[in-house]
Amino acid sequence: MRKTTLLAAAALLGSPGLTLAQNTAEENNPNVDAPFVRNIRADRPGQTITAQVLQPGRFQLETGFQRQFGGSSLAQSLSAATLRIGFFNSMELRVTQGYRHNGPTMTTEAGLVEARGYAPTVIGTKLMISPNYDTRTQVAIMVESAVPGTGSAALKATTWAPTGRLLVSEQLGERFGLEGNFGFSQPGITTADISKGQFLGSLALNGPLSQKAGFFVEAFGYGRSGLNMGTTAGLYIRPVPAMRLDVTAGQVLGGTAAGTTTVGAGLTFKVGN
Repeated sequence: MRKTTLLAAAALLGSPGLTLAQNTAEENNPNVDAPFVRNIRADRPGQTITAQVLQPGRFQLETGFQRQFGGSSLAQSLSAATLRIGFFNSMELRVTQGYRHNGPTMTTEAGLVEARGYAPTVIGTKLMISPNYDTRTQVAIMVESAVPGTGSAALKATTWAPTGRLLVSEQLGERFGLEGNFGFSQPGITTADISKGQFLGSLALNGPLSQKAGFFVEAFGYGRSGLNMGTTAGLYIRPVPAMRLDVTAGQVLGGTAAGTTTVGAGLTFKVGN
C-alpha cells in the first residue's frame, strides 16, 4: 500500500513538470491564438509599419498602388511590392521594389528624361526585441536602405540611403491593436547627409468591423525643420485567411506638403501559419 501511494504521488508531482518541460515558450503563451496576432498584419498601407516579425519559414507579399495629387507637388501614380521572409534569430528579411508611373522631367548626363520607371530596390531587416512572437506588447527595430546602382535612369540610387525605425505594437483586447513608429531616414551615408535627413513619427489603430473586415486609421508627421502632418484611413477585407485586400485615403493637413491627397489599394498574401 505504501509503495502504491508513493508511486501515485510521484506521478502527480512529476507529470506537470514533464508537460511544462516539453512545451516551448510559444506554446505556453496564452495570447498565441488571439485574432490580432493570427490574422494578417501588413506593413501597408500608410506610414506606419507593424512591429510584427514573421516567424522562420513564413513569407508575406504585400503589393499596392497609390495615386497622389493636390498640394504643391506634381500628381503621381506609384506602385510597390514588398516581400517579407521570416528568418532565424528573431529576424525578418525584406525586399521592396517600387515603380513610378509618371514624374517630372529631369536633366541627366544623357539629356532630359522623365522621372518614371523603377525606383531603387530597398533591402532591410526587422529585429525582434520583445520576448516572443505573439506577446501582447511587441517591440522591433527595422533598418532599410536603397541599393546603389538600382532603379531606372532618372531614379537610380547612387549611394546607400539608410532608414531606421523603432516599432512598437500594443494589443488591445483580443482583436484591436495600436502601432507606433519613430524613425529617421537620410539620402546618403556622409555626415552632410545627416543634416538632410528627415524624422518620422506615426500612430495607428486597427481592428475588426466583422469576422472578415476591419479598419485602419493613422496620424503621422514627417520632416525636419518643418513638419508635414496628416492622417490616413482605410478598410480591409480578408476573403480567405491567407489574403487581405485594402483601400485607403489620406490627407496631409499641415506643413510644406499641406493639401496633398492620397488614395490607394493593396493586396497581401501570406504563406505559412
